[in-house]
Amino acid sequence: MKVLFASLGNYGHVFPLMPLAEAARDAGHEVWFATSEQFHPIVEKSQLTPVAGGITVPEAFIEAAGGQAFLDANGGSAQASDIPPHVLASLAVKAFGSVLPRAVHADVTRALDTVRPDLVVYESLNPGAGFAAAAAGVPAVCQAIGRVTPHPDTDPLIQRELFTTASDLGVADKIAPSRSLGHPYIDICPPSVQDPDFLASDIRIIPQRPVPFGEPGELPASITQGEGPLVYLSFGTVVTSAQLLRTAIDGLLPLGVRVLVATSSVVDPAELGELPERVVALSWVPQVEALRHADVVVHHGGHGTTLASLAAGLPQLILPREGDGHGNAPAVSAAGAGRLLLGDAVTAEAVQAEVRTLLSDDTYRNAARKIAQEIAGLPGPAETVARFPEFTR
Repeated sequence: MKVLFASLGNYGHVFPLMPLAEAARDAGHEVWFATSEQFHPIVEKSQLTPVAGGITVPEAFIEAAGGQAFLDANGGSAQASDIPPHVLASLAVKAFGSVLPRAVHADVTRALDTVRPDLVVYESLNPGAGFAAAAAGVPAVCQAIGRVTPHPDTDPLIQRELFTTASDLGVADKIAPSRSLGHPYIDICPPSVQDPDFLASDIRIIPQRPVPFGEPGELPASITQGEGPLVYLSFGTVVTSAQLLRTAIDGLLPLGVRVLVATSSVVDPAELGELPERVVALSWVPQVEALRHADVVVHHGGHGTTLASLAAGLPQLILPREGDGHGNAPAVSAAGAGRLLLGDAVTAEAVQAEVRTLLSDDTYRNAARKIAQEIAGLPGPAETVARFPEFTR
């Protein structure tokens, strides 16, 4: 079978789809992967064939802003956390409802003409690929990248813009007005933390275990062999900031724990200032390996880190900024597997108190381990691949 996978060009969109793509490759299928060019080397390392698949999310936001990049106070490129929330929300509606699906639709349409796949597998925030499949009459299936987290203000606006785009592209009558466009939906979020309204919908849900994906790498000996609890600190690749990381670090230092900080390419570790030996800050961290050694995870609530931490049975302190975290943080907290801090409540003192609780109260670790057992019991990517023929009927 020929299978074309399609993902937006960002880590949080490409990585969740890779385990299923690799499972399809291992099963002997011919696999292509459509995403933006920056991620083609990762696709090639997995022995998959990359093809053009639209632009990155930051590029889409710049286009949505009329081609004008936002600048910070020093004239550098502003990060998402620096842009006023109402401006960011307006740009998100245009970027996800129009700019991205149009760019992806154009590239994936060309790929379909070349590859002529039997099935298209696209991630849930990449409906442009679903539009292209519908227009070409190719069977398709949608895969989640995390928990369904509809924002009450922006989600309805994005959906309205999205179906205006579908109408412009001539596919509105070929799709259903649902999150999965009428296609089966591969859900990688365990039911215990999934949105109950989504679970009660009429969407055909295919449960699948979330499998963390990341490039392999080694950690310093102080992390793998050091003594005492280890806190893994990361605010992802989009919403991170040196100030936020430093606030969290200052809160963790009095606890006497070891800290592994993932700054990403957005923040130079040197921006964090002088750090004690028990705090290791790296621009890139092999997260899968880091979670094997961690005792607690402090993060922004992105889908990938949230699900990977749950799969590892680790309690979490979530400090949501934009997007995913505002849905994931309350869900993890309600499940008893972590705690959250919002907005102005994020202080060094508050981080210290919350992490101390997570380290000392086994209730949170036990709840996280229970969800880890639930995740382990879900079908794996290979089992989903075995069902591919039924998605083409």
